[in-house]
Amino acid sequence: MNTSEMTAHRRPHWRKSSYSVGEGQCVEVAAVGGRVQLRESDDPGTVLTTVPAVLAAFVRSAKSGAFDA
Repeated sequence: MNTSEMTAHRRPHWRKSSYSVGEGQCVEVAAVGGRVQLRESDDPGTVLTTVPAVLAAFVRSAKSGAFDA
């Protein structure tokens, strides 16, 4: 595999929720090398990277109301 093929292979494939309507203010997710990357569609230069277990724990906490004011 040459360098350009390796770069293309590692390039994230960003996905947006089917619940998102229109452009902007949507969270996008990509899986890269066993990690999960997250970004906001209207600020694609800022990317958060985590592992699936940590993201799953965050989603469970959010669903349970742990972050509600």
